[in-house]
Amino acid sequence: MPRQPRLDIPDTLHHVIVRGIEKRDIFADDDDKERFVSRLAYLLTDSSTKCFAWALMSNHFHLLLMPTKASLSEFMRRLLTGYAVYFNRKHQRAGHLFQNRYKSIICEEEPYFLELVRYIHLNPLRAGLVSNLTELDRYPWSGQAVLMGNRTMDGQVTAEVLARFGKGKVRSTRAYQEFIADGVGAGHRDELVGGGLNRSLQGSEEQEISASDERILGSGEFVERLTAVKSTSTRSKLHLTPAELLSIVSLATGVDPEKISRPNKERTAARARAIFCWLAIRHLGLTGKEAGEATGLGSAGVSIAARRGEKIMQQDPLLSKKISEILV
Repeated sequence: MPRQPRLDIPDTLHHVIVRGIEKRDIFADDDDKERFVSRLAYLLTDSSTKCFAWALMSNHFHLLLMPTKASLSEFMRRLLTGYAVYFNRKHQRAGHLFQNRYKSIICEEEPYFLELVRYIHLNPLRAGLVSNLTELDRYPWSGQAVLMGNRTMDGQVTAEVLARFGKGKVRSTRAYQEFIADGVGAGHRDELVGGGLNRSLQGSEEQEISASDERILGSGEFVERLTAVKSTSTRSKLHLTPAELLSIVSLATGVDPEKISRPNKERTAARARAIFCWLAIRHLGLTGKEAGEATGLGSAGVSIAARRGEKIMQQDPLLSKKISEILV
C-alpha cells in the first residue's frame, strides 16, 4: 500500500525520527555531532520552532518538535540538506546520507508529551551509549543534558517541560529526574514510534474501535479532528499542477510565466520565481527537484528561493492576500 503524505500542521507536536541510509552511521565523530547540534539550534531559532526533546545516536536521531511559523517539511529540509552537504564534503563521500523519507508522527499532547520526552531522552541509555542515569545527565548529545544544566542549546524549550513537575527549578528538576528513572525499565515502546494504533473503547457488551491513522499518535477524537483540518486546508491545493501555480503567480505578480520558469537576472522575474518556489513546496508539497524542474533551478537554488519567497510573502501582505484569494 502506498505511504500516505505526511501531516504538516503547525502548533502541533511532532515526533521526528531520521535514520541513515541502509542503517549507516550519520555521525562519524563528536565534531559531526556538534556541527549538527549547532545547525539544529540555529534553525530552531530562525524558524521559531520549539524543540522539547532530542537525542543523537550513531545512525539515527529523534526530535520532539512543535513548528509555529515555518512548516515542518521546510524545517527538516533545511536541517537535513545542510548537514548532508557538510558530512559528504568532510568525509569525501557522495550520494544520500539519510533514508529518503524521515518519519514524522503528530502526537496528542496529553497524555503523550512527557512520555515522549522521557522516551527520547532515554535512548542513549537503552542503546548502551551511556551506562547509567548519571552519565545520561551529562551525555552531550541529548536534550537531557540541557534540562540538567550540563550543556546549553538555543531553541530547546526547558521551562515548559520542567514546569510540569512543580514550581522552583531545584524541585522540578529533581521530580523530572525521578520521572526519567521510573521509565528505565520500560524498554522500547512501539506505541510511541509507530503511531496509528487502534484503540478500543470499552462498552457494556461490545467494543467500538476508534479512528486511527499511522501518522498520528492520539485518541480517536484527536485523529478525526486533525484529519478533518488537514482535509479542509489542503483540498484546493491538491488539485493544482505546477503549470497552474505558475499561472497564478504570473497573474498576481504581472510577470510572464515563461520568465518565471527560466533562470534570469531580471529582478521582477527572480522575485516571482521565489514566490513560486515557496508556494510549490508549501502548497503543493513538491520536492526541491520537482520545483526545480518547473523553474530551471537546482534543488539548492529552489531551497534558497523558497526562503526568499516566504519573506516576500510575509513582507507584502497585499500580495499574499491576492494570491490566497486566487488559490481559493
